[in-house]
Amino acid sequence: MTRGSGVDRLETKADQSAISLKAVLGPMSLMGIGIGATIGSGIFVLTGVVAARFAGPAVTLSLVLAGFGCLCAALCYAEMASMIPASGSAYSYTYATLGRTAAWVVGWSLCMEYLFAAASVAVGWSGYFGSMLASLGWNLPHALVSAPLDSSDGMHIMGTGALLNVPAICITAILAYLVAAGVRQSAFTTNTIVIVKLLVIAIFVLVGIRFVNPANWHPYVPPNTGQFGHLGWSGVLRGAGVMFVAYLGFDAISTASQEARNPRVDVPRALLGSLAVCSILYIAVGAVLTGLAPWHSLDVPNPIAFAVAAAGKSVAWLVPLVNIGALFGLTSVALVLIYGQSRIFLAMASDGLLPPIFKRIHARSRTPVGGILVTAAFCAVLAGLFPIGLLAEMDSIGTLLAFTVVCAGVLVLRRKAPTAVRRFRVPFGPVIPVIGIVICMVLMAGLSLGTWLRLVGWLAVGGVYYFTRSRRSVDQGRPTGIAYPSVHE
Repeated sequence: MTRGSGVDRLETKADQSAISLKAVLGPMSLMGIGIGATIGSGIFVLTGVVAARFAGPAVTLSLVLAGFGCLCAALCYAEMASMIPASGSAYSYTYATLGRTAAWVVGWSLCMEYLFAAASVAVGWSGYFGSMLASLGWNLPHALVSAPLDSSDGMHIMGTGALLNVPAICITAILAYLVAAGVRQSAFTTNTIVIVKLLVIAIFVLVGIRFVNPANWHPYVPPNTGQFGHLGWSGVLRGAGVMFVAYLGFDAISTASQEARNPRVDVPRALLGSLAVCSILYIAVGAVLTGLAPWHSLDVPNPIAFAVAAAGKSVAWLVPLVNIGALFGLTSVALVLIYGQSRIFLAMASDGLLPPIFKRIHARSRTPVGGILVTAAFCAVLAGLFPIGLLAEMDSIGTLLAFTVVCAGVLVLRRKAPTAVRRFRVPFGPVIPVIGIVICMVLMAGLSLGTWLRLVGWLAVGGVYYFTRSRRSVDQGRPTGIAYPSVHE
């Protein structure tokens, strides 16, 4: 059969010398990557944005719905990862099951997912950084910490009068340097940060719950404004679609498969373990956050610090601690996202779908420095120009599309390779993958028309590139750089 056609790709043993990565990550480091990427902008920023704009106190319902959809997708990811320990995440899984063209669509969507996610995290980091400096009496100029572009209706872009979000650009550059320094160094940094931010979140929940005002939870589902997605049950649905990005961390784990010591076993465990821990924390924080401050006041870059301050002087001592925890949390998320995107670039470039610069490995650090630099450059531009709400919706739709295809890939592979060795199997046969597909598609339908149009534009640009340039590598018989183990091993 031709290269990349269906399951035959799983049995390919290609030369990996060009993309040799260090297999140094154990199960705890993999879970650290997952939690590091999950506990960040979603919990420190998006919970407030979703509550204020879409769901009100029912942001907790949005989180439950998003979490259940992610569980279905995570189970599918776990089965795929146990069979295909490759660094390309959903891109590699799609290539193995649905072929090259479908893989390009998913890979290109993943690029949008990771780039916009990293940019939104950098913007959230900037907000908490400004809040921390303000608490010390240093106020940065508004024009240098805000987005110069915004959209009031999700469709039309307008100017805000600001110049550039400088802190967001700076943190992106610093983290790109850490990722380029080596996977062991970045994993150690991530694990250290994860411990700090989990402690801060635990303190916020345990202390904040004593000062919750139950009146802030009424009405639990505020009445719809007359526009789909703005409060009411449609707002809960749209909020779940936006919050889906909060659970992106388990996808980042799968991008580390080729750097894991025992990927077939440890990656599935880390996927499900990190999702369980993070789901509990998200729901708890959402409940306490909307109980401390009126939900409509939480559309700020630093909602947790804002809610603590609104709760009164008795908990004012928590504000600096929350700011520090948020900065640590957002730092680890942005670091993992830059790491994950560079590995997706690496996988796609190794298959000839992107230029060779994306698979260039640094001789000493053994990291894909070309992909890291390009990732950082794009993220810096997005973070410097756009607000977090716009970036988060774009990220969510890319995530949902990728998860939908991975769930479908499990069904395809069950039919094409029923006897393949699976160290982990999705329970209940095809039921879970089908539920995952339905939930992802419903959540995508709840996102704004502007978000859909930008997705179409993104895919159109990618389609032009694919059919005019990257397809040439197929005609030239260009080999892949990633080896996929046999399904019968």
